[in-house]
Amino acid sequence: MLRGARQVGKSTLVREFSKQYEDYIELNLERKEERLLFEIGNVKEILEALLLRENITIGNRSLLLFIDEIQESPKAIGLLRFFYEDFPDLHVICAGSLLELSIKDISSFPVGRVQQMVLHPFDFEEFLLAKGNDLLVNMLDETPIKELTHDIILKLFHEYIVIGGMPEVVHTYIETNSYATTTAVYAEIWDTYKEDIKKYGRNSTEKKVLSHIVNTAAHEKDRITFSGFGNSNYKNREVGEALRSLDKSRLIQLVYPTISLQPPQEIDFKRKPRLQFLDTGLLNYALGVQSKLIGLNDLGDFYHGRIIQHIVYQQLQAQNYAIDSKLHFWVREKTNSNAEVDLVYQHHQYLIPIEVKSGPQGRLRPLHQFIDRTNHHFAVRVLANKLSVEQVKTPAGKEYILLNLPYYLSTRIPQYIEWLVENYPET
Repeated sequence: MLRGARQVGKSTLVREFSKQYEDYIELNLERKEERLLFEIGNVKEILEALLLRENITIGNRSLLLFIDEIQESPKAIGLLRFFYEDFPDLHVICAGSLLELSIKDISSFPVGRVQQMVLHPFDFEEFLLAKGNDLLVNMLDETPIKELTHDIILKLFHEYIVIGGMPEVVHTYIETNSYATTTAVYAEIWDTYKEDIKKYGRNSTEKKVLSHIVNTAAHEKDRITFSGFGNSNYKNREVGEALRSLDKSRLIQLVYPTISLQPPQEIDFKRKPRLQFLDTGLLNYALGVQSKLIGLNDLGDFYHGRIIQHIVYQQLQAQNYAIDSKLHFWVREKTNSNAEVDLVYQHHQYLIPIEVKSGPQGRLRPLHQFIDRTNHHFAVRVLANKLSVEQVKTPAGKEYILLNLPYYLSTRIPQYIEWLVENYPET
């Protein structure tokens, strides 16, 4: 089961994958006649009807069945376990948007019979591959990366920040070599999302709250409160329910802080969360800032560093396909001693603090506070500089190793943390 927001390329990806098979059957359950097949209720009869329709005979030939837009039929989702049990040699992939709406109506979801994966928008390296920059991607594979490529890759990463990772937008940009041509594509995608998301509303009030949030979320401050969201009079409970629905859709996610300094992470749902859009390009479009981004040499300070922080989170999140995977930031909120670290990443027995800094240097006070209290001596700072490692000492006297990682290597944070821990062990 391939999950993810609409327009991230699920169907295209499966069709490309299907070229490995000798036979291929595709269904789209938005079509009534194909949805009605699953009203039969017997997978053997369903499969026989499909084979007859496609003039295919099951034998020694490999066959892939792709069920697209499966959210339109909760009954089809419930029958997946029987495809697995009764036809173990048949490969089945299903995909859909807003799958949460269908899954909650199924009394017995086929747990253990269905592997679920999430598809994200293109990350930076996929953006480079789409542009034909395979050689640069090969260079990114090297840990540590060679310095000579820094300026070239940073310039391309600047392009990626403006464009984002929505496949149709990337395709349009590459075909036309123009930022301007992507605006109409973004408008179409954004309008589609706004119409889709209303399906989460159970009544007219919920639909209005959802629409309000989607229209105003991009302009909210870094950490949000439910009460008065977007200068509205909607109640705390109404906004909270709507935001949790949007979180399920993956269009706008709630990112809550952790107060932990080592695993397991304790997530504090009572503290103010951040908002994370599906794609930084979509966020830029919703803010109307794409034209301003194009002319900037350093994006670190733009919009109070929010765009850079957003893209780094998106890059790291895209490396994990688990449906329940979420990243968190760290907070320490004490009288006269507040601190906030942009991200924490679990590496074995460590929680590694990651700061995303505006400008070439950035202050280290939040990292100092985290390191003074944790059980290791590793920290990461993501910024515009070239890759480097330095030894730092907190005001309290604890020494630690700081990895300075250029923005474009945020897709490689897991690999570089592994490299850091292996090459700079505690003494």
